[in-house]
Amino acid sequence: MLSTGFDSVPPPAYLGVTDRGGGFRTAGPVRPGRAARTMGGLPREGSRTAMHTPSTLDTPSPGLAGPATPLCPQVVVVLGATGDLARRKLYPALFHLWQLGLMPERFRVICSSRDVTGAAEDCRTLVREAVRAFRGEVDDASWSEFAEGISCARAVEGDAAELGHAVRAALDELGPGAQPLFYLAVPPSATESVVRMIGTLGVTRDAKLVLEKPFGVDLHSARCLNAAVRGVFEEHQLYRIDHFLGKEAVQNILALRFANGLFEPVWNYQNVCYVQIDVPEQVDIAGRAEFMESTGTFRDMISTHLFQLLGFVALEPPARLDAESLHHEMVKVFRALRPPDRDRVVFGQYEGYRDEAGVDGSSVVETFVAMEFFVDDWRWVGVPFYLRTGKALAQSRRTITLGFREPRLKMFPGDVDDTCNELVLELTDDPRIFADVRAKVPGPELRLGRGRMRIDLLEEFPGAEPLEAYERLLLDVMRGDPMLFTSTREVELIWELCDPLLRDPPAPRLYPRGSWGPAEALRLPTERGWRLPES
Repeated sequence: MLSTGFDSVPPPAYLGVTDRGGGFRTAGPVRPGRAARTMGGLPREGSRTAMHTPSTLDTPSPGLAGPATPLCPQVVVVLGATGDLARRKLYPALFHLWQLGLMPERFRVICSSRDVTGAAEDCRTLVREAVRAFRGEVDDASWSEFAEGISCARAVEGDAAELGHAVRAALDELGPGAQPLFYLAVPPSATESVVRMIGTLGVTRDAKLVLEKPFGVDLHSARCLNAAVRGVFEEHQLYRIDHFLGKEAVQNILALRFANGLFEPVWNYQNVCYVQIDVPEQVDIAGRAEFMESTGTFRDMISTHLFQLLGFVALEPPARLDAESLHHEMVKVFRALRPPDRDRVVFGQYEGYRDEAGVDGSSVVETFVAMEFFVDDWRWVGVPFYLRTGKALAQSRRTITLGFREPRLKMFPGDVDDTCNELVLELTDDPRIFADVRAKVPGPELRLGRGRMRIDLLEEFPGAEPLEAYERLLLDVMRGDPMLFTSTREVELIWELCDPLLRDPPAPRLYPRGSWGPAEALRLPTERGWRLPES
């Protein structure tokens, strides 16, 4: 829904060191997201009712023109099958894709880890409990049909015979054209050994491999990981997943820019004076001490999610909307990034982090990062990009804000304030786009007020069925479309840029739980500060 309102919108709130009274000024609570959808016992109206209906891909994948084509038969092998990622994301995503009729007509799911036994019913119970916990109840008839394709196979380093037999048997059962899809839901330290194990199965020729972040912890480890992976798979078989790129709102950045004549002409240094990419998280490490201690927030969030968002905002129009063209433009952005100024980088650690179970009592691992970047190309020269993310912060949000330069001449009496126009992209499951503008307040006098133009995307397309990020990206892997995945060259360029900073990082500054981070970070975007959530 596109709406405007010019007489009742308060000025946006910002977080900076100039806030009056020495406190943090906010504009009220974040608007709650839509209630989680549950499936209940029956398929939704318009969803799949005959559960064996083959997928014909009613909408072709990005960058692919022409009529939709059926998916090839798939053998989906989940390695790390009993882990948190598989239970929270992968199993619910596969089931929902099947429920919507987007899975191939013929498929098998093989759950594999060192913990699983050979009993298929145990794995089916594992998957069903995961679907019930994270998507809602499923009726017995629907579940029975989906579960027919689920099996399990134990695999450990040095002994993958059971898994190899299961994959080959499933490929033979599905017939010509069947392809294996290996999803590595394993700890980063296990990635290389698991890839080598897959290489011994003899089924990689037509396979796809999905890798989770982090893609190394520095340039050397990233290159070692890439060499290990490329020793088994070709580049076109690799899918480095970043679930941020699977979000509808993130893909809408491309649509907003390149499908509209309104935005792209002003998307440059002549009109934009700053960009903020802000992804604070209210949760703390939530028991993931081992991961945080070995990775840190920079490697977990900045060098992955936030860099990809920066790339989508800053890239030049691709020649075509396909994987090769998009990755070409992303590489150009990362090559143009100026090495970060250490004095414009703030690392933080929330108070009480060292008391968390499993955390070193003298840990200097950062749980917060705020930093400034510049893209030294013809489009963005001189425009600062501010990135912020962290744990145990005041609120969770995913927002991109573009500030626009003021008119050169202020000709209206009694201007509203000195706040520039801003375009704000809320990258939530209930995505919104809005612009803060000035307009005349209705009445006899020529008086300015602050108004807002807003697009609520889900309300604008009420009949659409949005996919969760992992659902969309799994579907793209089965389609063979790598457009929303990270290339080897992008990974290495990011590490080339970040390595010097991580070899000599700034000392983390303590910040209180529930705050917006260290005071030093508030100064980063100058006096304006960080834009805060709106009421």
